[in-house]
Amino acid sequence: MHSDFSRCLSLLRQEKGISQRAAAKDLGISQALLSHYENGVREPGLAFVTRACDYYNVSADFLLGRTLTKDGSTIVSPEELYDYSTEKDNVLHGSIVATLNKKLLVNSISVLFDLLGKTECKGAIKGAADYLSTAIYTLFRHLYRADGTQNEDFFDVPPTAFATGVAQADMVCSRCSYVEALEDHRREKGSFPAMNHDALMENYPGAYQSLLQIVHNTGVRVSNCIEFHKGNK
Repeated sequence: MHSDFSRCLSLLRQEKGISQRAAAKDLGISQALLSHYENGVREPGLAFVTRACDYYNVSADFLLGRTLTKDGSTIVSPEELYDYSTEKDNVLHGSIVATLNKKLLVNSISVLFDLLGKTECKGAIKGAADYLSTAIYTLFRHLYRADGTQNEDFFDVPPTAFATGVAQADMVCSRCSYVEALEDHRREKGSFPAMNHDALMENYPGAYQSLLQIVHNTGVRVSNCIEFHKGNK
C-alpha cells in the first residue's frame, strides 16, 4: 500500500485532535497496531480501511492518496477549478502589497499559459506547470515551517531533503524539460504565436501590463545582482 495511506491516516487523526490510543480504541484495534499502520510498518486489510474511512468521514480514494478531496471527487475539466481571480472584491485582507503582487503574478501567468496553449505543446505546458508548482511549493513550505513548530509530515519530501535543495533540483529539471519541449516544437512545427509588443497588447490588453511590470522589475533586480557580483570579484 502506498506511503500516502500511512501519512494520511496519521494526519487525519491529528486533525481530529485525538490521541493514538483513543483512535485505536474507537477503531477496534490496539495502539501498537495503529502505530504500525501510521508509520507504514504494516499494511491494513480492507475491513480496517473501511472503518477508518467511516471514522474520519473521508473517501477511500482520499485515504489512499488517490485524490486531494476528502469526498473522493476529482477534477475532470479546467472549468471545475476554483478561480480566485473571479471573486468579487478580490483582495488579500491586510496587505495592499500582497494583493498587488498577487495580481501581477496571476495576470502574467495567465498570459504565459494562454500563449503556451496556442502552441499546443503539451511538454512545454507541463514543464512550465511543474516549474511554477515547485516554486509555489517551496515558498509555501518555507512559510509553513517558519515558526519552527509545524509538523512537516504534511509534506511528502522529508525536511532534510527539502533543506538540502531537492526542490531547487526539481525546478532545474522542469526548466530543462520546458526548454527541450519548446526546441522540439520549433523543429517539428516551427510556429509560435505572435509575441511582439503590438500583438500582446492587442490580445491581452489588461494582463499584458502586468507581464511588462514583471519583466521590468525582474530585469532590474537581476541586473543589479549581476553588477553586485561583478563588483565583488
